[in-house]
Amino acid sequence: MADERILEVQAQEDFVEKLAAARPAQALAELLWNGLDAEATKVSVEADRGPIGLTSIRVRDNGHGMAPEEAEGLFTSLGGSWKRGAKQSKNGKRMLHGEEGNGRFRALALGRVVEWNVTAANASSQVVRYHITMIKDSARTFRLSEPTPVEDGAEIGVEVIISEPYKDWNLEAAGLLQELNEIYALYLTDYPAALVTVSGTKLDPSGLIDVRRTFPLPPIPNGDRPPYPAELEVVEWTTQTERMLYLCNAGGFPLHRTAPGIHAPGYDFSAYLRSEYVSLLHDQGTLDLAELDPRLNEAVENAKGELREHFKARAIEQAQSLVDEWKAEQVYPYAEEPETSVQIVERKVFDIVAVNVATSLPDFQVQDQRNRRFQLRMLRQAVERSPEELQLIIGEVLGLSQRKQEELARLLKRTTLSAIISAAKMVGDRLDFLSGLETMLFDPDLKKNFKERTQLHRILAGNTWVFGEEFALTVDDQSLTEVLRQHLKAAGREIVINEPVKRLDDTAGIVDLMLSRGVPSNLENELDHLVIELKAPTVKVGPKEITQIKSYAFPIREDERFRGVPARWTFWLVANDMDEFAAQDVQQPGRPQGVLWESPDLRSRIWVRTWAQIIHDCKTRLKIFQKELNHSADRDASLDYLKKTYARVLQGGEASQSDNSDHDVARGDASTVGQ
Repeated sequence: MADERILEVQAQEDFVEKLAAARPAQALAELLWNGLDAEATKVSVEADRGPIGLTSIRVRDNGHGMAPEEAEGLFTSLGGSWKRGAKQSKNGKRMLHGEEGNGRFRALALGRVVEWNVTAANASSQVVRYHITMIKDSARTFRLSEPTPVEDGAEIGVEVIISEPYKDWNLEAAGLLQELNEIYALYLTDYPAALVTVSGTKLDPSGLIDVRRTFPLPPIPNGDRPPYPAELEVVEWTTQTERMLYLCNAGGFPLHRTAPGIHAPGYDFSAYLRSEYVSLLHDQGTLDLAELDPRLNEAVENAKGELREHFKARAIEQAQSLVDEWKAEQVYPYAEEPETSVQIVERKVFDIVAVNVATSLPDFQVQDQRNRRFQLRMLRQAVERSPEELQLIIGEVLGLSQRKQEELARLLKRTTLSAIISAAKMVGDRLDFLSGLETMLFDPDLKKNFKERTQLHRILAGNTWVFGEEFALTVDDQSLTEVLRQHLKAAGREIVINEPVKRLDDTAGIVDLMLSRGVPSNLENELDHLVIELKAPTVKVGPKEITQIKSYAFPIREDERFRGVPARWTFWLVANDMDEFAAQDVQQPGRPQGVLWESPDLRSRIWVRTWAQIIHDCKTRLKIFQKELNHSADRDASLDYLKKTYARVLQGGEASQSDNSDHDVARGDASTVGQ
């Protein structure tokens, strides 16, 4: 075996590691670029497989290779590539892609060991062969063998062997081939003589391109110097792909990619922003932080604007072509041309919606004329009645990805669209309700006029989910006597209540809300009651409020009529805030934080809870749904929702004395009448 030298790359370890963390398509693309920059006419990628799967990946090219005298400099110095500053390949045949010499390290993203077998002419024009080996474990070092002469007629070129792959890479995956076609779309259409194959499949972007158009963009400023020219190239594909905006050098070689962020339903495309300014950021190592560069950001926004205009024009083109076809077949639902401005707008809306429907439903155009005529007439009626809503709904549905459309179809087999809409509306309404309630409770001006009895209480009576999904409302603004009745009713006991339940001061207190649920146990269902005492937003919990809530809990514990039925009683005193006296009371050793009092058997507890805690718990429960719905509970919109939904409660206020007094004492005698 020939002698080998161990050499070290002049770069930081973390930088080399970053280069070795590329996507599979990106790693293969860099190796293919090396062959194409070496003026290869054939570059191939093949997989070697054994009994246990993939063993290695081979990338071969018939380019001019690397002279052995150049190899050490090329591999030891990042940024020292001969390509830096050069615009064309060595023999002037092609535009160059690489400049930094970084691409070789990306091969380590595919496997642990990478070996270059190079056959090239040395400085004396003698054809020699040598090897370069790199290992991921020590990516900053590599082994370079001494060159040895080869027999005449040996094929010049480079073979890269990537062994010990990290996984069983599928080189025939449609997504991988499509991404490589996108990366090489501009290059291979400019240099059709170059043959690139992956597992025997030829990269042929020209055969997959439906439309290719170029648009000038405003130049990118460069201070006092001449600005950097910029242009946008748009490629529409005949196959499904992930839409992408590639940031390219002036030659059209992709150096970075980002989501285009535009709405263009029905189109599969790639966009290429070309500018030497992109190369400058790439050379500086800041292209990965493109969003932080204001000049590039402006160029990207200009490209997005051009994309939007392009697809608007394409939609009009496509619509007109299909509309002309419908007219010729006499299935178009309009016989006369539009005359008024309203008719013109209405016709345009119909054409766009109808074309979107036709292009998104594969079976539409193959139906017989009678069915298509009927469907287009029905669509016309829907557009004329509510064009804006129809366009929004159809646009959203047809804008779904293929995967999302399949998920929706599967979901509709298990439930109805109406049920899906109702569920989403319920979550959205709850998020708006919470945001609006939070504003009403904490806004300094609004909470002054937010009344406890006639407003806060009435709103929450219909939204007891705020206190827990598992509970159901059993008592609303009723006396302790009614609490007893509902308690016995839930237990299935028919007992006549002859005497009212009284508080410790012999008055009949009024309970704001009582929620109940059945808890399965080994012997029988146990009842779980939650009694809630609400306070106006301006009331701070103190000794008076604490005494009041205790006057509810203690009679229930002491009244013998509540016994004999397995039950737990929890009392919540709810307010915006509490004073120091209350704060100390709910932070006692040996009790959960927030517990004001608990019975020895722990079957009765009194809590003091703030609205901030309750709303936070609700938001936490709804957070995953909010994320999936992409719902933003805007403050003003949520407040409008609350005001519209509870207009009768919130408008006018219907203030009563009980809103500003100790309501359970003030109404105590009246509540016992007829009991």
